[in-house]
Amino acid sequence: MTENIPNQAIEADAPDLIREPRLWCNNGWTARVVKNEDDEGWAVEMILDGESEPALIGPWTMGRDKKNPKPLDAPAFNTLVKTAGEFRQRQVQQLHAALHQNITINDQSGRISITLDIVPDEDDPHALLTARDAADEELAQVRVASSFKLNKASANAWIDADFRKPG
Repeated sequence: MTENIPNQAIEADAPDLIREPRLWCNNGWTARVVKNEDDEGWAVEMILDGESEPALIGPWTMGRDKKNPKPLDAPAFNTLVKTAGEFRQRQVQQLHAALHQNITINDQSGRISITLDIVPDEDDPHALLTARDAADEELAQVRVASSFKLNKASANAWIDADFRKPG
């Protein structure tokens, strides 16, 4: 039992540690219980430090008085952190998949990997279309519109046009 006291003391001195009934901050996350704007109940927002928008918003349980929200506690906060972290990780994976596309074409000269890397720049959105051979040597790279659709037909057309910039 006494082994936990030093850890608790260190955790209590942490500058980002807040444990209030409707607000918990720890390990880079903030859980905030708020009035649910869609109905009479309550919701909990999970916000990652440095982010302006919640990574996750979900319903929150009513307290025993059926008016006020149940207070946050350590098990609930830990579950919320785990869930919000997993949700955020899936969002990052989906964004990566949307911005980085890959297709492989088997050509008479061999296998060619075509990648489309979208650069979502606010001022100059574009994409880089790149061809690589089976040895991972770059065959060609051109700049295309960020709206370029990479599929087997567009990849084959680019190869057939000797890697000239698609029109």
